[in-house]
Amino acid sequence: MTRIKPQIVNLTEKAASRVKELLVEKQQGFLRVGVKNGGCAGMEYTMDYVAEAEALDETVTDKDVTILVDAAAVLFLLGSTIDYEVEILHSKFVFKNPNETDACGCGISVTIEPAVAL
Repeated sequence: MTRIKPQIVNLTEKAASRVKELLVEKQQGFLRVGVKNGGCAGMEYTMDYVAEAEALDETVTDKDVTILVDAAAVLFLLGSTIDYEVEILHSKFVFKNPNETDACGCGISVTIEPAVAL
């Protein structure tokens, strides 16, 4: 029996549209997302433009856009939605992550517990 893998992250329509625009503008193949240690709450989300996938990257295709997820971040991002918000003074990608347990007041640093692998 084949086990269906859950999609690691989903993109909103606004996020997918903005990723497509940025990949054309930056002349890159992919947006690569992940997490790193840092900030006062312990972790920060990362987003980088890359020409090609690294050996262990996970590929996610949603709403006609393909992004890469750093293999080390999979359990931290599982079940997340990436949105793109435009406000009067700024625009930014926002992670809505069910594994996030706390966030710093700065809005950049978060505490994330890895999802339990089934």
